[in-house]
Amino acid sequence: MELVLTRTYFPEGTNGQLTCEGKAICKTIELPWKDNEKGVSCVPEGKYFIRPRYSAKHGSHFELLDVPSRSLILIHPANNALAELKGCIAPVTKLSGPGLGLMSRKAFATLKNTVAKALTQAESVCIVIKS
Repeated sequence: MELVLTRTYFPEGTNGQLTCEGKAICKTIELPWKDNEKGVSCVPEGKYFIRPRYSAKHGSHFELLDVPSRSLILIHPANNALAELKGCIAPVTKLSGPGLGLMSRKAFATLKNTVAKALTQAESVCIVIKS
């Protein structure tokens, strides 16, 4: 399964549209692009495999694998990139400004349902990030 994240960059944050096979899944928010600097930048454009992950802080979520010079890049709920993200991607239902969105948990549930079947059948899931 291949997800496609198409980004728009702003100085205050990065907004995106996440699709699968041409169908919209949700919007996304991220930190602004700052040369892949750990903790303050969104990840570089490219193709990354994702896997399910669990932590006490975020519960069930996803992790992007093999991000250059980065680790623990996650996809998890958040509504304000600057306040809640350290380089991760947050699905949102509606964008409300650069790096800002609404109803992230609802959007994450939609994303989780979209990829659940592929993951339970041990199918690989990747995300292609582009502008």
